[in-house]
Amino acid sequence: MKFHSLYAALILLSPLASSTTLDLELDKTMPAIEKFYLDLHQSPELSYHEQQTGAKLAKRLRTLGFEVTDNIGGYGVVGMYKNGDGPTVMIRTDTDGLPITEQTGKAYASKVTVINDEGAKVGVMHGCGHDIHMSSFIGTAQQLMLHKGAWQGTLMMVAQPAEEVGGGAKAMLKEGLFTKYPTPDHVIALHVSAGVPAGKVSMKNEYTMASVDSVDITVKGKGGHGAYPHLTVDPVVIASRIILALQTITSRELSPLEPSVITVGSIHGGSKHNVISNEVKLQLTLRSYNPKIREQQIAAIKRISSGIAFSAGLTEELLPVVYVHEDESIPSTYNNPAQTDLVRSAISAAIGQSNVLETEAVMAGEDFGLYGRTDKKIPITLFWLGGVEQGHYLAAQKSGATLPSLHSSKFAPDYKTAIPTGITAMSNAAVALFNQ
Repeated sequence: MKFHSLYAALILLSPLASSTTLDLELDKTMPAIEKFYLDLHQSPELSYHEQQTGAKLAKRLRTLGFEVTDNIGGYGVVGMYKNGDGPTVMIRTDTDGLPITEQTGKAYASKVTVINDEGAKVGVMHGCGHDIHMSSFIGTAQQLMLHKGAWQGTLMMVAQPAEEVGGGAKAMLKEGLFTKYPTPDHVIALHVSAGVPAGKVSMKNEYTMASVDSVDITVKGKGGHGAYPHLTVDPVVIASRIILALQTITSRELSPLEPSVITVGSIHGGSKHNVISNEVKLQLTLRSYNPKIREQQIAAIKRISSGIAFSAGLTEELLPVVYVHEDESIPSTYNNPAQTDLVRSAISAAIGQSNVLETEAVMAGEDFGLYGRTDKKIPITLFWLGGVEQGHYLAAQKSGATLPSLHSSKFAPDYKTAIPTGITAMSNAAVALFNQ
């Protein structure tokens, strides 16, 4: 067993010790952090295009005294700072925006538009709170450098691109994130929540976010005139049968104790009222927690698609093609229980136990989970940072109204409360991990 693995194992088996709660004096540092947030919010960049965003983060880490390498796995950034002997703690943020035209009505709303990789003009917005993440990330780095006497070890700050398309973590790991740099003993991250009030955080042990797979099914047929369907094999009918049959995978093939989602998000086929086409294309998203359930989902989709097509009279060469986008696939996020208990304890001591909530797992996905799925078996923890303005949250609770979700054009987090909470929570979580 390598030293770092043995070290992590001993730590996670040992009793939790009390950690130092940092006196951050955020009133002195927050004006600059808020200014940084507004800049990030007004200059978002799409996945794989985060060049200026990465440069801004790299510059700030260098100014704080980190040894910085940029352009890793695209526009990823790694900042290293060794502060004596001790564990290596990695703090990760994501950096990419979304192709959404902002409709929050805020004075600082993003007005950025770009031509995307498909040639379409799109608005760009930090609709998933990555600007909150990055601001908390830099604020945390700043506080840990100001309080170096409170911890010992190596601080590893990782700004990861392309989270929204599931490619950034893979790219950074492929370029040697855990081999060219000290392998972390602990990896932590936060994600803003559109369902938790600002000033609070929430988390859970074990599975907290789902695996995500994109699957394409090309359903083939024998086209012809709509007036003579008996002379064709209609792929629209076959596709319809497949869509309905896919609903039985979760309800009849998988254990009801294992969460599973199979959604057909897109169906395209045909060109005219009276023409039976030669093919129909389906696009699916698959979600689960257990890797074995994912394998069963994919195997069942292939079996059902081929079986229905064969029953319609199609021969081997015309059976459906099922393509799994393995390059975009991300695993579920599994919060190591022992590490997460320690993080929860440290954050509770810093912001108050009443402000640390237990949450349920969600079927949304995050490529952060990959950092815990390498052969090094590193413990990871992701916690949720409340982003909803308190008044809006209470009003929605009272009326039953639905709050704007992540990825909504109207998502406007209460950054003045969320960011200092994020900095406080992450800084104290990191110190607790260093000191165990």
